Amino acid sequence: QVQLVESGGGLVQPGGSLRLSCAASGSIFSLNLMGWYRQAPEKTRELVATITSGGGTNYANSVKGRFTVSRDNAKNSVALQMNSLKPEDTAVYYCNLVQRGMPYWGKGTLVTVSS
Repeated sequence: QVQLVESGGGLVQPGGSLRLSCAASGSIFSLNLMGWYRQAPEKTRELVATITSGGGTNYANSVKGRFTVSRDNAKNSVALQMNSLKPEDTAVYYCNLVQRGMPYWGKGTLVTVSS
């Protein structure tokens, strides 16, 4: 089994910054894809950013230049640095890990961008 635990969500004003972290535990293989998805109220879950074991990254167009995904392979963790936050970034953010074709999800952490 794989467990993912997110932390770092909260309330932030527009233009502010927030950092999300996710720690993975259990049977983690060296080759995997980690990342972040989000789901706003009444919307479907969408990709935010992913990062491979080798450090290759992929971002949603809506967050390019504002968000940065990073990982620590030794600690099986992934982080999301979010800058210049906008109200439309408000959502529950989910940590994701994919290995050997199997996806795993965290329970999510709420990010609210509001003045």
